This record gives sequence, C-alpha cells and structure tokens, in this order.
Amino acid sequence: MPDPIRVSLSTSSVYPGSTASGFEAAARLGYDGVEVMVGIDDVSADIIAIKALSAFHEMPVVSIHAPCLLVTQRVWGSDPWEKLHRSAEMAHEVGAQVVVVHPPFRWQRDYARTFVDGIAQLEDRHGITFAVENMYPWRTGKREFQAYAPGWDPVDDDYAHVTLDLSHSSTAGSDPVEMAREAGDRLAHVHIADGSGSAKDEHLVPGRGTQPCQEFLEVVAASGFDGEIVVEINTRKAKDQAEREVDLLEALAFTRLHASV
Repeated sequence: MPDPIRVSLSTSSVYPGSTASGFEAAARLGYDGVEVMVGIDDVSADIIAIKALSAFHEMPVVSIHAPCLLVTQRVWGSDPWEKLHRSAEMAHEVGAQVVVVHPPFRWQRDYARTFVDGIAQLEDRHGITFAVENMYPWRTGKREFQAYAPGWDPVDDDYAHVTLDLSHSSTAGSDPVEMAREAGDRLAHVHIADGSGSAKDEHLVPGRGTQPCQEFLEVVAASGFDGEIVVEINTRKAKDQAEREVDLLEALAFTRLHASV
C-alpha cells in the first residue's frame, strides 16, 4: 500500500500572522510539513531562521515559494533569476525538494523570453524541482489582461514540472481536473484551496467554493502522485485566532479525506 500523501501548510495561510506563527500552527494542528512563502516578513527570507523554526517545531520544510508577487519584487534584490537561485539555495539548506515559481509578468520581457529554457537549466544546475504554478488572466469588469508570459497556464508550455493551484484555476475559469490529467506526471506540486469563480484570487477553504476540489484530490491520489499537497488558504478575514484555526483544521481534514487512496 502506498504511503499517504503528505498535507502541508503554506505560511501564507496564516497571514497577517508571521512565518513563525505558520510553523507553530502547522505543528500544533497536525500538518505534515510547511511550505515557506518567501515574502516581506524578514524571517521568511532568512535561511538560518527557517532552519531553526523547522527544528524547534519538528516540522519539515517541503517546499519554498520563490518571491514572485508584486509585493515581493524587492525581496532578495530585483533580479528575478537571482531570486530563483537563492530559493534553490534555501531549499537545499532546509531539505526541501521543490521551489514553486510563478510565470514572469509580461513587462519582465528579458526574463520571460528565456524563462522556459532557464527553468530547465536551473533544475539541472541545482538538482531541485522548479514547479511552475498556474496563474490567471487579470480581469476588470469586462476587460481581460494577459499579465503573464509566456502564459498563465504552465500546462501549455514545456516545463518538466508544474504546480496546480485551485484558487487560481477558479479565477481563470479553467478545469483543474482536466489540467491535472493533461499535466500527467509533470504535476509535481499542488496548492489546495477553492474559489467561487470571482475575478479575485480568493483562496477559500476547500469545499466552500465551486471548484471540484474533491474530484481533483481523488484523481490526483489515484494517479500515483508522489508530490506535495499544500494548503494555501486566505484566513485574513478570520475575526480571531480560534476562527483561523477552524479554517486551517477544516482544510486539513478535507484534504486528508479526499487525497487518501
């Protein structure tokens, strides 16, 4: 019988709480590991601090999310390739096997032009899986803007490894089950969340939106998936810590139930 799929927690799921509080919550609530979202919290970009948190809470770091967001454009400098090299360095140091990376923004023309080949070269150089994450078109009213290059859907491009995020598939209006099937063994990493189809990237608790989260997890589990499933939800609207923990526990229970073979 195959080992159960691990379910880990993204430190972004406790925002505006700190990276340290993400480790604490993951350990106390029974998650299997942590994905570190490298961001504006200084601790998240500090390898020594992350190793200390992992050891103290006895929580393995399963993946590093490179600083790809608009708000993290200055984290680890402004060179996007340097950010990925440093993400790989952190992954090696903390024992993670995966770096999650977004496609470039369209205005990062030089970066975007060589991105597909560059990701392959990074994997060869560092021996780390760089799993490119699905994003979505930006929409304002009836207008749609293609913000990512070479595109927001990594399944369509020649990446060896991809991450599928179900909040992003909701915003894009795409079918994550079909995306998983099309990706096949290139699917290396999952961000489990939900969405209602809004133009906003909602990151709801799985089961509270309209995405086929249950079917997706069942299909992934039945496929022999041996990557990581990471809960990445938005708990910013929780009125207190107790309500945040209810969301984190519900997301964990839902994922474990439906990702079991």
